[in-house]
Amino acid sequence: MIAGIDAAAMLARIARWCAINTGTGNLSGLGVLSKELAAALALLPGSVRCVDGASTPYIDVEGREMERQFGQHLLLSVRPGANRRVLLTGHMDTVFPVDHPFQTLRWLDAGTLNGPGVADMKGGIAVMLAALAAFETTPRASQIGYDVLLNSDEEVGSPSSAPLIAELAAGKLAALTFEPAALPDGTLAGERAGSGNYCVIIHGKSAHAGRNPQDGRNAIVAAAALVLALKALEGAGISVNPARIDGGSANNVVPDLAVVRFNIRPQTSADADDFERELEHLIATIAADHDVTIHRHGGLSRPPKPMDPPAQRLFELVRDCGAALGQDIRWQRSGGVCDGNNIAACGVPVVDTLGVRGGAIHSPDEYLIVASLAERAALSALILSRLSDGAMS
Repeated sequence: MIAGIDAAAMLARIARWCAINTGTGNLSGLGVLSKELAAALALLPGSVRCVDGASTPYIDVEGREMERQFGQHLLLSVRPGANRRVLLTGHMDTVFPVDHPFQTLRWLDAGTLNGPGVADMKGGIAVMLAALAAFETTPRASQIGYDVLLNSDEEVGSPSSAPLIAELAAGKLAALTFEPAALPDGTLAGERAGSGNYCVIIHGKSAHAGRNPQDGRNAIVAAAALVLALKALEGAGISVNPARIDGGSANNVVPDLAVVRFNIRPQTSADADDFERELEHLIATIAADHDVTIHRHGGLSRPPKPMDPPAQRLFELVRDCGAALGQDIRWQRSGGVCDGNNIAACGVPVVDTLGVRGGAIHSPDEYLIVASLAERAALSALILSRLSDGAMS
């Protein structure tokens, strides 16, 4: 059985880390936390290094392509020469920017802590590190190696770290990711839908809204038609969320620019491919009907994650480990996405909700159930031990 897990020490780490704002765009805050986490990773065997996040393009409200910078990513590599190796991932960033009012911790009751990132996922990082420290005390630890990646851009789809995730996933036996449990009772996320973020730039022609509106080409009207048509593409295999329209100017000017942003959630890769074909046809139709030009950016960033046979084996291993610890482990389909989607797309089985029990993530009501710290760390340590004994080989 796994020993040496100190829940009080884990809680102290979480409190210290959550006092540091690490909204994805707060590069200075991410830098501060990165140093804290690098020191914690250095207590494990292996080597720690920082990896610069690649800049990625984005479209601003004026339809211009700009470059977005991201924080550094942390990487720990342990026993790189081992025949069997595992990938563990977590993320440093949160959805709460530096000017968001939700910045402090408070106790909801004696066993429930509210605060930014307590569940998603500074609590998960604490679980991961405690599990690894406990695992390293076991006799079989030397039988496997592992990489740990803590990235800084997960909350915006991992555009900077996706190539690094793919590189690290290659050849791995399995992967463990420490997003919070799908439900407060500890239920895991099994199959996941995919996710794609798109930006469509519509250029029309400006004119005076009273004197010669017929000479204008209204980009806002074209954008509205596009949004309604996108929503009509929804079906059993895909959902579409039009999220934002930018553009326009004074009331007496026919607007010549609109920028439409939307997200899709396909259930399967075939659904994503079907949507791409429909989108191309739709853009051509809207452009012709409204006499505007349309340029699209973006696409699928998180492929759907199916429950294939290797994934089923890993989930069953997790369930068996839970049973050995008196934990009832279940899983269910989720519409949410995470780095587990990207790992699964590399052909590596992954369980991606091994973090804390809690809930209300991405809101000021986010909470952590403190009792889950020790139980989830013990679960992951036992999973690692079973993998070192040859499970999944």
